[in-house]
Amino acid sequence: MENILRTKIIEFFKRNFDVRQEKEDERDTIESIRKGIEFKGTNLWVLIFATFIASLGLNTNSTAVIIGAMLISPLMGPIMGFGLGLAISDFELIKKAFRNFATATVFSVITSTLYFLISPISEAQSELLARTQPTVYDVMIAFFGGLAGIVASSTKSKGNVIPGVAIATALMPPLCTAGFGLASGNLYYFFGAFYLYFINTVFISLATYLVVRVLKYPKKEFMDKQREKVVARYVGVIVFFTIVPSIYLSYNLVRTTYFNEQAHKFIASELTFPNTQILSKAVSKDKKEMTVVMIGDSVPAVMIETARNRLKQYGLENIKLTVQQGFGKEQPDINRLKSLLMQDLYKSNVDLLKSQTEQIDSLTRKLDNYRRTAWLARDLVPEMKVLFPYVEEASCSYTYMMHTETMQADTVMLVYMKCSQKIKEAEQTKIKEWMSARASVTNIKLIIE
Repeated sequence: MENILRTKIIEFFKRNFDVRQEKEDERDTIESIRKGIEFKGTNLWVLIFATFIASLGLNTNSTAVIIGAMLISPLMGPIMGFGLGLAISDFELIKKAFRNFATATVFSVITSTLYFLISPISEAQSELLARTQPTVYDVMIAFFGGLAGIVASSTKSKGNVIPGVAIATALMPPLCTAGFGLASGNLYYFFGAFYLYFINTVFISLATYLVVRVLKYPKKEFMDKQREKVVARYVGVIVFFTIVPSIYLSYNLVRTTYFNEQAHKFIASELTFPNTQILSKAVSKDKKEMTVVMIGDSVPAVMIETARNRLKQYGLENIKLTVQQGFGKEQPDINRLKSLLMQDLYKSNVDLLKSQTEQIDSLTRKLDNYRRTAWLARDLVPEMKVLFPYVEEASCSYTYMMHTETMQADTVMLVYMKCSQKIKEAEQTKIKEWMSARASVTNIKLIIE
């Protein structure tokens, strides 16, 4: 019995999760990815135009324009080609992919830099600031996006996955943000954005490499066995230097993300005072310092010292806390404050929008539930009149039934009926069964008057 059950479970997983069922011929997939690597002529001009569009979107803070640029951009080609070349030991493909990747990167950065040099809008908008601080979530997005991209590319029904991956992994906006950093002389923006771009690149390539190895694509065959050994050695070295940094980046970003979350939790909990507002907050894990600028009523030093003593409770015991109130002798960097303030506003707006969206979805579901209940009563009454002619009035609605002992709530359908005669228990059971079948509800509470 156990063997039969095990066999059925294995068959279920094979039938539903085996990606090789719709697998396209390996040579067609390799050729398709190989064609998308080249950056010359049409592809290069498309890349340049996409860079201009993305730069305009970042400059005007237009999400729709940025998404359009990501759909146009052909940057995914050489990145997936690099991972494919590593997986099938095709050194020529690796070199070609890397060469075109470098070309695409350089042209994108130059194009965006030129645009921002001549653009009349020099202020960093929230869409641009969102691309300057990579987090562990960017790693996960890049990795799972890369998995989706190569799995879709290796099947016959590719669908619209690749454009979706291009939007999710967001390769173009970080490059344009790096161009903005160069144009404005802000290396903080340049290195932050380029770091995000590098993370996306590494993890998309890594995902491609892993999937191709799992799908057991045939490796490139060499007539010269000595040449094959040399290529295998080179590929092994490149794979090592791709995987090791990715592990390090992931570990470092997890630590950084956790540190930032704890720091912001500390600021929100311990540095919130009446009639005082936090103008900006700067947190640096590397420098082990936290700077908070406040405006409003002056906070006594003893209260700040009390907050400082609680740093240990948030795992921040080695962090130096500096609180600046007003603009005295130690004036903060105004541009830096603007940048941090814009980031805070962006994050607050995103959180508010998410909260409002969840609330709207919840209210919409409740409204639909009420509508369904109203329509249900209207639809069931004519049938009820035929099946149970003694029923004079009827209504039904969903409600919560609280258990006094367990204090747990159950959702039940409350059905009220006014009848012209006394209903026997067997007849009540029949009504319940009919209601359950018609309304697709198992938990029904029947009230008969």
